[in-house]
Amino acid sequence: MAWAAMARSTLLARAGRASVVLVSLFVLAAGLGLFLSNTATAVLLAPIAITAAESPEVSPYAFAMTVAIAASATFSTPVSTPVTTLVMEPGRYAFLDFVKVGVPLVLLTLVVCVVLIPILFPFT
Repeated sequence: MAWAAMARSTLLARAGRASVVLVSLFVLAAGLGLFLSNTATAVLLAPIAITAAESPEVSPYAFAMTVAIAASATFSTPVSTPVTTLVMEPGRYAFLDFVKVGVPLVLLTLVVCVVLIPILFPFT
C-alpha cells in the first residue's frame, strides 16, 4: 500500500514539474513567435522541447504540441505573420489594436493548452 502512495506522489510531482515546463515553453514560443515566423519558431524550439521532456521523464508529445500551438498563437502584433501585415493598412488598424485583442487571445490559448494538452497527450 505504501508503494502505491509513493508512486502516486512521484507521478503528481512529475506532472507538476512538467506543467511548469509546459507553461514556460508556451511563453517562450509565443514570445518568439511575435518576431519570428511561426515555422522558424517551431523549428528552433522543437528540439529544446523534446530535450526538456527527458529531464522530468515525460512523454515529449505534450511539449512538442505546446510549441506547435504557441508558435502559431501570434495574435499580438501585426508583424508576426504576413497576413496580418497585409490587412493592417486596408483595415486601418493601429499596432495597439492588435495588442488589445491579441494579448487576451494568447492568454486564452495558454489556459486552454495547459488544461487540454495533458489530457490529450498524457505526460506518462
